[in-house]
Amino acid sequence: MDCHICNKVCNSFIHQKTGIQYYHCEECEYIFKSPKCYQNFEKQKERYNLHQNSERDEGYRAYFKHFLKFILPNISLSDIHRALDFGCGCTSLLAQLLEDKGINCDYYDPIYYPDNLDIVKKYDLIVSTEVFEHLHNPKEVFKELLDRLNDNGYLAIQIEFHTNDQVTFQKWWYPQDTTHIVFFRAKTFSVLCDIYNCRYITDNGKNMVLLKKNSPF
Repeated sequence: MDCHICNKVCNSFIHQKTGIQYYHCEECEYIFKSPKCYQNFEKQKERYNLHQNSERDEGYRAYFKHFLKFILPNISLSDIHRALDFGCGCTSLLAQLLEDKGINCDYYDPIYYPDNLDIVKKYDLIVSTEVFEHLHNPKEVFKELLDRLNDNGYLAIQIEFHTNDQVTFQKWWYPQDTTHIVFFRAKTFSVLCDIYNCRYITDNGKNMVLLKKNSPF
């Protein structure tokens, strides 16, 4: 099967405990479950509803503050006037934290806030935390988010990076969530930047990456 990201032929392996087939691209280091394992919207919603995230939970707040501590020093805050939290989940906490920094922030989630997305609005910053591992078509969504950015706008993504080793992957907790179907490395996002002509700014080597949309001029 060809890679969903770079279209190169993937190797496949069977997870020894679950029997699930995975495809591993050596070119862009992307791994994805067999599409037979992809769940419909209702099944995904059932899983998401088990999350008990609260804006009053200090651990949850610290989680997002850690994300912003990585992002904000690497961007020009004076150029960030409007942001979008794409796939915010059941709370608008991350948007609120950005508002506290003086950044006007919209938020959207296909389950909890499905009517919050303005199809014509552009943003200077889009953040997306723990979203990409759920996407059936991550390359398409990546392109859609870039299209929602103003020129020189930033895209910040948080997703757990895999180790690029199939043995270690099979011991990893992350794929155990049945809604986690696609898995990334920093290199995967670097390849996406090459495909869509955007600039790779930095990553934290673990689970965060910051990208910038190029100006055409």
